[in-house]
Amino acid sequence: MELHFTKMHGAGNDFIVIDGIHQDLSNMSRAQWRYLADRQFGIGADQILLIEKPTRPDAEFKYRIINHDGSEVEQCGNGSRCFVRFVREKNLTDKKQISVEVAHTLLVLSEKDHGLVEVNMGAPVLDLPLIPFHPSGLESRVTADTINYLLPTKEGSFWVTPVSMGNPHAVQIVDALDKAPVLLTGPLIEHHPSFPARVNAGFMQIIDRNTIHLRVFERGSGETLSCGTGACAAVVAGILQGVLDSPVSVHTKGGELLIEWQYANDGKNASVMMTGPAETVFEGKISVPDL
Repeated sequence: MELHFTKMHGAGNDFIVIDGIHQDLSNMSRAQWRYLADRQFGIGADQILLIEKPTRPDAEFKYRIINHDGSEVEQCGNGSRCFVRFVREKNLTDKKQISVEVAHTLLVLSEKDHGLVEVNMGAPVLDLPLIPFHPSGLESRVTADTINYLLPTKEGSFWVTPVSMGNPHAVQIVDALDKAPVLLTGPLIEHHPSFPARVNAGFMQIIDRNTIHLRVFERGSGETLSCGTGACAAVVAGILQGVLDSPVSVHTKGGELLIEWQYANDGKNASVMMTGPAETVFEGKISVPDL
């Protein structure tokens, strides 16, 4: 099968973006998705974004998010910005504000000036069963307006704040991000039994009340240069712990994101707003083998 694609990135978090409206991909296997994402034998990407027709009347598009390992996830902040640039550049819409269906929710995305895209990520999910997170047997402590939990692993125990931004995150504060054992402990946190759907492990260093540095070990993809939902989750966790104030500049290896969450004014139901770049790298076509 010959497949047309676009390679894009949002702050270094890279994607293969595919028009599934005008190409039939209904028979793609998990092995074929892994082949496309493979950096040695395929195109190479952290994740694949598959654009489809919506299934709900209030959405103009739908997109699915497929990890480097072929698994599918619910949400991707950096990918949502790339989606906007893709449908605009491909003339699939002439609107600058777009409603898109992702998993079981609706996102409102807006193209801004200078290549930036703003995404209304909705309110964070803090109800533990919905994250999902099962804290039974874990030590806990209250910090300002949230509860942190101590995750035991074979490499030590870590205080984390569980947050979902459409996908689950476990955020921890570290003193020095460049010395944090992200690659060692990230997989242990990702597969911790307290997170039955696995979890993205966030490592946050606080620079000041409006600035953080962040690394994220993403479930199914490993550490990425940037993670949009991870940036949102980290800011939510920091604000709930009383150590950050909105807006927050999030510095990742791949670039900078601006996260706003008006918790002080509107409480936990306030939407998280994310603004950041989205760029096209190249376009091409590839023959996908039967796998």
